[in-house]
Amino acid sequence: MNPFPRLCAYLTVATACGGALLAAPAVSLPRSTPESQGVSSAGVLEFVEAVDKIDAMHSFMLVRHGKVVAEGWWTPYNPDSPHVLFSLSKSFTSTAVGLAVAEGKLSVDDEVLKFFPEDAPANPAANLKNMRVRDLLTMSTGHQDEPSSAPDKVSAKSFLAQPVPHKPGTHFKYNTAATFMQSAIVQKQTGLPVFDYLQPRLFAPLGIVGASWATNFQGISLGGYGLKVRTEDIAKFGQLYLQKGKWNGKQLVPEAWVETATAKQVSNGSNPKSDWDQGYGFQFWRSRNGAFRGDGAFGQYCLVLPEQDAVIAITSGVKDMQGVLNVVWDKLLPAMKPKALSADSASRKKLESKLAHLTVRRPEGAATSPMASKISGRRFVFSDNEEKLESLSLEPGSAGANLILVTRTAGKESRLALGSGDWKTGTINYATSVGAVTSPEPVAASAAWANDETLVVKLCLYESPFHLTLRLRFDGDTVTRDAEANVGFGGTKRPQLIGRKE
Repeated sequence: MNPFPRLCAYLTVATACGGALLAAPAVSLPRSTPESQGVSSAGVLEFVEAVDKIDAMHSFMLVRHGKVVAEGWWTPYNPDSPHVLFSLSKSFTSTAVGLAVAEGKLSVDDEVLKFFPEDAPANPAANLKNMRVRDLLTMSTGHQDEPSSAPDKVSAKSFLAQPVPHKPGTHFKYNTAATFMQSAIVQKQTGLPVFDYLQPRLFAPLGIVGASWATNFQGISLGGYGLKVRTEDIAKFGQLYLQKGKWNGKQLVPEAWVETATAKQVSNGSNPKSDWDQGYGFQFWRSRNGAFRGDGAFGQYCLVLPEQDAVIAITSGVKDMQGVLNVVWDKLLPAMKPKALSADSASRKKLESKLAHLTVRRPEGAATSPMASKISGRRFVFSDNEEKLESLSLEPGSAGANLILVTRTAGKESRLALGSGDWKTGTINYATSVGAVTSPEPVAASAAWANDETLVVKLCLYESPFHLTLRLRFDGDTVTRDAEANVGFGGTKRPQLIGRKE
């Protein structure tokens, strides 16, 4: 099975199944200059220059003493578009559990089976009987193998059917299905999906708008992943936890819950150089340098540094998540000083210029080729394939500028303008591995001719970590299409496809 169609299918679930927030005012964090908040512009610039070499960073925001002192988006990513959080969603679900506990809806010491007697096995084993909400929160359910967390499979029944060979509370095993169970419990006890439950209690007070959260086939928020919010919303969430649950003078989340959730509850390793071996709380990771964080696959971070009174929000599509944190510790941490610094207008201007001109790497090459006119408007047809790609063609853009990529996938046509030295935004359809076409996904595209016969197209799904690079090599009556994603759960290359001129 090819990974990229599955990923796109997930993205559609995240958009289609999660409800939209009701109207609420968007509230921004206050802004300030780095030096006035004790941050060196030169140090932040070193950080940005270092992470800019990583392909691909998407956004970055630094909050110091409650004020945003540096922020940047790698075009086509932007401040207003939400971004898939993957497992950073878990920290939001944990917050919902904490709020439900505070409202008397449940206790962390409740047995999990108590909530789902109708879904329990006929003869539950002792370890399953002894599994508590606390064990779900600390990834210590006793499982040896992680139950499926796929939207079409995960449920209370499937979770409870999984063998529990270890005594709950004694064996750390990262477990996304356990977070789903937290979501299911909150919904069972409050009558609301976690997404809706958090709206008046968290999202509205923080001014988080335009979010969505995917659900399973039963309409239960996935909990462990599926949430999409903006970069600044991640920073607000981190700031709330930095302020021990207080926001604008109101205690949104109990201080005791914040302290417990972000403290080390279980050990998960002993490597002093790894930010994944510093202990685990209630759906928060402990980090080096006295920090804690929520994070998600391919580099979605909400990093809270209490000793520096700082929050760092990052979205990205990286293969090496530890590498990004290493740059934070090596470059950004030393840039934060105990007191305000003297103004450094020269470094600040350089930093502002750098942040204003960030971009995801585009294909390199020529803007046009003699081949472009030879194949213009000619349709290349593909034999049956897993991606359900039926045909593609290239057409000239308006006034002959740029190109338009026309594809037909499982009976649905997409027309996408390709930037030349820039990004053009639009939407595109992808097919799942079972042949269903997803709803159109926001995408930005850029293209260049690597040589006279080969057009390289980069597709950036800018509400997600995923980029897809296409290499279209035209030779007489055929086109050979090679494709590779930047990251994926498994392999990132798609099978080579050959289309023939119609």
